[in-house]
Amino acid sequence: MGLVRTALFNWAFAKHHGGTLVFRIEDTDAARDSEESYGQLLDSMRWLGFDWDEGPEVGGPHAPYRQSQRMDIYRDVARKLLDAGHAYRCYCSQEELDTRREAARAAGKPSGYDGHCRELTPAQVEEYQAQGREPIVRFRMPDEPVTFTDLVRGEITYLPENVPDYGIVRANGAPLYTLVNPVDDALMEITHVLRGEDLLSSTPRQIALYKALIELGVAKEIPAFGHLPYVMGEGNKKLSKRDPQSSLNLYRERGFLPEGLLNYLSLLGWSLSADQDVFSIDEMVAAFDVADVNPNPARFDLKKCEAINADHIRMLDVKEFAERCRPWLQAPHAPWAPEAFDETKWQAVAPHAQTRLKVLSEITDNVDFLFLPEPVFDEASWNKAMKEGSDALLRTARENLEAADWTSAESLKEAVLAAGEAHGLKLGKAQAPVRVAVTGRTVGLPLFESLEVLGKEKTLARVDAALAKLAG
Repeated sequence: MGLVRTALFNWAFAKHHGGTLVFRIEDTDAARDSEESYGQLLDSMRWLGFDWDEGPEVGGPHAPYRQSQRMDIYRDVARKLLDAGHAYRCYCSQEELDTRREAARAAGKPSGYDGHCRELTPAQVEEYQAQGREPIVRFRMPDEPVTFTDLVRGEITYLPENVPDYGIVRANGAPLYTLVNPVDDALMEITHVLRGEDLLSSTPRQIALYKALIELGVAKEIPAFGHLPYVMGEGNKKLSKRDPQSSLNLYRERGFLPEGLLNYLSLLGWSLSADQDVFSIDEMVAAFDVADVNPNPARFDLKKCEAINADHIRMLDVKEFAERCRPWLQAPHAPWAPEAFDETKWQAVAPHAQTRLKVLSEITDNVDFLFLPEPVFDEASWNKAMKEGSDALLRTARENLEAADWTSAESLKEAVLAAGEAHGLKLGKAQAPVRVAVTGRTVGLPLFESLEVLGKEKTLARVDAALAKLAG
């Protein structure tokens, strides 16, 4: 969800300024990346409604847009950095690095790389090679502060002792994120990068690398950076990819609308106005300014997310709402047989259901009484509704319903109201046993409109079944 929020802010920023959104696939980790995950990523972007100007399946002047297909480019740039002295080969073993870092910590000094291999003599290099050591490639950071203006956080300065030389190519020749992203930004002429706060510490490294790439003629300019606030989960901890509530698929499966989900995510660090939480994606794009993003962490609130999604459900045209619910009215979500589904009944209750759902998946439990041969009784609901005297009330209600006008929900209401009055009960108390007898639950769609759609025969049969259950 944090990544979706980042993608949203980039997309809205590009749209607001009439710019170009570049969608790039970072798939250099062969052990973690697969064609399946690649396909899921594209599907997620399409479902969210994000369209990109350059990238997979769209193409563009800087193709290819999958980093796994750009390895020759990275190798060429790494060679140029080495030849120009902006990078060097480091032969330090992991054990040596750990030992020196521990010593630095013990002495109260910065524990980053200490530049041990910065100025190796040819004899030292020959000795390391004779030992069979495979070097990594490190970028040579300048011995001066790095200052930049963050689009969200303002001016930031990093001192050289806090930004040591860093690896850009592994010992096996595989390029690291610290090289490939700046190189791609440079070659794709990226002007603005909005990304997570967790990448803030890598920015001074990348800025120094951009300067070297400009010197080599690889880059034209340094992009502007904006680092977005953390999204916090339960216990005010950063929402991790491993947290269940972090998965986009969870929200898709529950039936969140893309527009409702994006509306809520936009509020995690930004707002349209102080008194308006619900708005369309077009309204967001028209108003979005990265300078208005709050740098403080934003807490993910599932209840508010659901409430905003409910507002977007109610904003749909009823025909569109009916279509959006369709996946949950079919197998494998629907508990009824496919032939039991009745389109006419569904269209009749859809307007009533639309005002009651927080997420689309809730529709299944709301309408199952229409398409199942008998209601699924929630025992807690049964025990709550069926109090002493409920059998007498149901018998009276049945008599009144049998005589009622079944083309009018108001007539059905009057029948149950009269039954309640006959037993000293108000409508709310009187309708509870009827609702549970017919639908199996104490809450749901408007009762009398539901009875009208279900029909006289099935309604009376279910009241009879409830009376038999009470007698048993």
